[in-house]
Amino acid sequence: MKFLLLSCCAPCSCAVIEKLAHEQADFAVVFYNPNIRPESEYHKRRDENQRVCQLYGINFIELEYDNERWCSLTQGLEKEPERGRRCDICFEMRLKRVMEYAKLNGFDAVASVLGASRWKDLDQVNRAAKRASNQTGIPYIEIEARKKGMQERRLNLIKELELYNQRYCGCKPIL
Repeated sequence: MKFLLLSCCAPCSCAVIEKLAHEQADFAVVFYNPNIRPESEYHKRRDENQRVCQLYGINFIELEYDNERWCSLTQGLEKEPERGRRCDICFEMRLKRVMEYAKLNGFDAVASVLGASRWKDLDQVNRAAKRASNQTGIPYIEIEARKKGMQERRLNLIKELELYNQRYCGCKPIL
């Protein structure tokens, strides 16, 4: 099965990319994160994610940076807390776009690391993925990136690879 792995950033995805590369999975990493502000932060995260993919010989795909659309979809939800309704919309928007890309480009399924961070709700991500999958007809592969040593490996790789490790999700820069 050939699939896309939606990655939000190198720190969240590095252990999963390493594991899938070692398993010789047939996948590519896709970077679609129009929620990240400012744009300079978006470029830092993209570049680090691309660097990790290059280290493991994994194809890296960047989709459009459409922060204006993201802002339009989440308008009125700016004060929502982490794991709130804004996250529901954000996850579904991003997963649906990646699934549409998958469908048009010969991929069989989509997975993501959107729930890898302890700040995110994995069940919320999986619910959004199910909605996006129902709309596009592209299956979603659930990935658990926190258990079975994955969290520890992720933290070690962040240090080993000296990854840029941001301090916020992307949609709400620290002021």
